[in-house]
Amino acid sequence: MTLTEQELLAKVPTKLYIGGKWVAGHADKPISVEDPATAKTLLEIENATAEDGLAALTAADEAQQAWAKTAPRERSEILRRTFELVRARSEEFAMLISMEMGKPLAEARGEVAYGNEFLRWFSEEAVRISGRYGSSPEGTGRMLVTQRPVGPAFAITPWNFPLAMATRKIGPAIAAGCTMVVKPAELTPLTTLLLVANLEEAGLPAGVVNVITTSTSSATSAPIISDPRLRKITFTGSTEVGVRLLEQSAKQVLRTSMELGGNAPFVVFEDADLDAAVAGAMLAKLRNIGQACTAANRFIVHEAVAEEFANRMAEQMSQMPLGRGLDPETKIGPVINQKARENLERLVKTTVSEGAAVITGGNSKDGAGYFFEPTVLMDVKPGSTILGEEIFGPIAPIVRFKTEQEAIDLANDTVYGLVSYAYTQDLKRGLRLVEQLDTGMTGLNTGLVSNAAAPFGGVKQSGLGREGGLEGISEYLETKYVMIPDPNN
Repeated sequence: MTLTEQELLAKVPTKLYIGGKWVAGHADKPISVEDPATAKTLLEIENATAEDGLAALTAADEAQQAWAKTAPRERSEILRRTFELVRARSEEFAMLISMEMGKPLAEARGEVAYGNEFLRWFSEEAVRISGRYGSSPEGTGRMLVTQRPVGPAFAITPWNFPLAMATRKIGPAIAAGCTMVVKPAELTPLTTLLLVANLEEAGLPAGVVNVITTSTSSATSAPIISDPRLRKITFTGSTEVGVRLLEQSAKQVLRTSMELGGNAPFVVFEDADLDAAVAGAMLAKLRNIGQACTAANRFIVHEAVAEEFANRMAEQMSQMPLGRGLDPETKIGPVINQKARENLERLVKTTVSEGAAVITGGNSKDGAGYFFEPTVLMDVKPGSTILGEEIFGPIAPIVRFKTEQEAIDLANDTVYGLVSYAYTQDLKRGLRLVEQLDTGMTGLNTGLVSNAAAPFGGVKQSGLGREGGLEGISEYLETKYVMIPDPNN
């Protein structure tokens, strides 16, 4: 039975989760979680201080030794039970994501399916942590190599994928035997709170995962990061914040995983299947209303097909109904807040002043909520302001190119290197692009790359480390080498 909005909100915990208990925070004022489609408050939740953050770290530290000794199969079963609970309640999670983040319900359902896969994937990886044993090259002894949990971790998640970003960090930590303090984004904390309630129901021991919600992120996080009990930090968010966290982490020489900003190029060659390219462009651009680090940011299109590609994309984008995510007719929800909408307005105005033309959209929508029209900008000049920034919204700037090398140079002309997309029917060219595009991931003739079984991450200022795949659990493990004298002597 589908719950009403109020019935669903009544199921969401509103307190901090520390040491297996739901507790009040020490801040004077609660956090008001807003629906970006209506600008109205959904819930007020507890607000953590630095004192609460350290209490959460204490709980994680006290639970670490016992959790590390827990059998991998037991860790696996807890993750699997949580996966089953989330799958059974997928509509509740999808509704909650749509309410607090704004994305259309159909897309929120997709996030639930995708995010939940990290719980299933890492439930399977928990029992596959391996090592090796063998003779030393000189034959004088035996070398034993094992892997063990890094230790207490601090996870800072963003607002744009409130379930998937939590499961992508919590899943491998639990599987590896690490305890964790999780700080979800102030703008969208409700989904994480509901997820942790399901982990608790699935039998996760007290202290293994602790959640603090706070409106004073830096002040609350700094004492945790500087505490010698912490051994790892994992962060998804802007490069600017990631750099500051790396600076703080350096003082304790913490293990770090950083999934930072993106400026994804979407390259379309003259031989591309334009139907597929436009479909892929719509998917890569408008996923999460463009508010994704993997969103296509720069459309680099061969001059022979640039006009047709732009017109096709503009036609489809102009027909996308804007509205609240829970409305079944909605294809485009609001951006996250007024600041985000103002930034999109600035980018359109600046890009037009630099010589581009608006093919469709370009304006904010009047009324409640933070809506911005899907927008296509044609004839954007190389070096334009918008090409150097992460747009994080439904704006598609199109740049023309003539040669393959020019396209590669334009695509790589950024400090970021998370993901790239390319459309061509020439296999050899496709392989050249895979080798030359300077990104951690590439979608070749597809606008979707994310998968729980694949390593997610970038190069350059897009971050360090990988999440998901075989590599994901390694981020929470450290290698231990033991030398043993030759047992035959």
